[in-house]
Amino acid sequence: MSIWQTISDFLLNNLIFILLFVVGWVFGRKNEHDHFKSLAEAEATLGHIIISSERFYRPNLPSTTQGVLVVGSVVIGQDYFKMIVARILSLFGKNLTTYETLLVRARREAIVRMKREAQFMGYNQVYGIRLEVTTLDEVGAMVEAIAYGTAVYTVGNRKVPPPLPPQ
Repeated sequence: MSIWQTISDFLLNNLIFILLFVVGWVFGRKNEHDHFKSLAEAEATLGHIIISSERFYRPNLPSTTQGVLVVGSVVIGQDYFKMIVARILSLFGKNLTTYETLLVRARREAIVRMKREAQFMGYNQVYGIRLEVTTLDEVGAMVEAIAYGTAVYTVGNRKVPPPLPPQ
């Protein structure tokens, strides 16, 4: 039996698995790309809300404003096809870029949700921001990201557009 016959037998025997793997990979990439695109649009829309990780910041506040806690949280799951690729890459000691993009998406989405809540409440700045990220399963396929900080209305910032409802 030739090598070509062996390869063709392998491909025919595993055609459904290979086809499903490729279809899942393509749709997973498209879904991730669409999520990054929607995040960029939301970040541009909410760009007027200033965020800072400074803990003891003294903003220029009007006398009638008070700080309030705003929170944004999200749980994002990794698709199984990227997990398979990550397992293979980990065998060779490569960077697990599939997990890096998962964490970046989770952090950015949590910050966007926190900013939406601040805008809905009429605030234009969030300071003392903290980010918490944790895995929800042993495999690392699902992560939860929480962004929280103190929202205030500061004087001297650009005009705030009308509030959007939180999602």
